[in-house]
Amino acid sequence: MYRNYVIKDTVRVPPTEIGSGLKKTLLEQAKHIYEGVMDEDVGIVIAVTEVGNIGDGRIIPGDGAAYYDADITMMVYRPEVQELVEGEVSNVTEFGAFVKTGPLEGLIHVSQIMDDYINYDAKLPGFVGKETKKKLTLRDVVLARIVTVSLKGTISSSKIGLTMRQEGLGKTDWVFIDEKEKKRKSDAKAKEQPSRKEKTEKQKKE
Repeated sequence: MYRNYVIKDTVRVPPTEIGSGLKKTLLEQAKHIYEGVMDEDVGIVIAVTEVGNIGDGRIIPGDGAAYYDADITMMVYRPEVQELVEGEVSNVTEFGAFVKTGPLEGLIHVSQIMDDYINYDAKLPGFVGKETKKKLTLRDVVLARIVTVSLKGTISSSKIGLTMRQEGLGKTDWVFIDEKEKKRKSDAKAKEQPSRKEKTEKQKKE
């Protein structure tokens, strides 16, 4: 989930930057400090968008830089369990598929790809459903649901677990495949059940 987050922090302005537009300088310094940073409680800082209220500056002897307390607005991304996310399949292995969801990659374990028995095809590379013939390959765009979130100190060490087994998830064309499969099963069931007329005639004979 993306959201705006406001913090109050002290930003250092190097001596070479003192005298130029203060708000612009603080914004550039804050971007350099925060963008791309992972916080386990807040999430990943995507972008610093604004510097608000600025306090009086102070200089620390022997440093030469100026320090300002300021309100800093940033856009952060924090994945939430049960959240729906859309992303592109970035890698496929025998144990599952990785999907790029914003700044993070989520893993769809092979057991969570689809509600069908599937085979891994290294030539695609990807997975193919045995009955539905659904395919999942590299660079496919999919809709998935987050089932587990583990945010660590860095983006590379953080993990997201995804599923696509629920109805409506997966690739767009899977919805049409599911509808055709439902119709096929419904038609087959209808053929197996005797009609009301056949039941009546059978009861009369008995």
